[in-house]
Amino acid sequence: AEREVEPGGGSVQAGGSLRLACEDSVREDNPYCVAWFRQTPGREREAVATAYLTDGTSYAVPYYADSVKGRFTFSQDNTKKMYLQMTNLQPEDTAMYYCAARSERGLASCGGLGAPKTEDFTVWGQGTQVTVSL
Repeated sequence: AEREVEPGGGSVQAGGSLRLACEDSVREDNPYCVAWFRQTPGREREAVATAYLTDGTSYAVPYYADSVKGRFTFSQDNTKKMYLQMTNLQPEDTAMYYCAARSERGLASCGGLGAPKTEDFTVWGQGTQVTVSL
């Protein structure tokens, strides 16, 4: 299984795996939409994956960025804690990763089947630096 990274960040060699945990504070209001974003200095923050609430407790994942599809998985364990599981990491995956939430209901509030907008999310985690080296 992927190694869980603390909020302070983590580093791996290319091809390695890491797992990020979404802070409990981001999910404390049982938000409809939870998403992962990433950002590098001087670049726009980009959406990585989005999950939305299908009932009172279960989430579905309608969106992964093309750059991470097949390598990253947005998951939830039996304690309702949410994770971004990352495999086959590459140097271009190096970024600050953020978990964020929005309470507005409806798939459209999460960006539909496409990338959500950063400005629509009102609750943000502190960010975790992921560094991937050759």
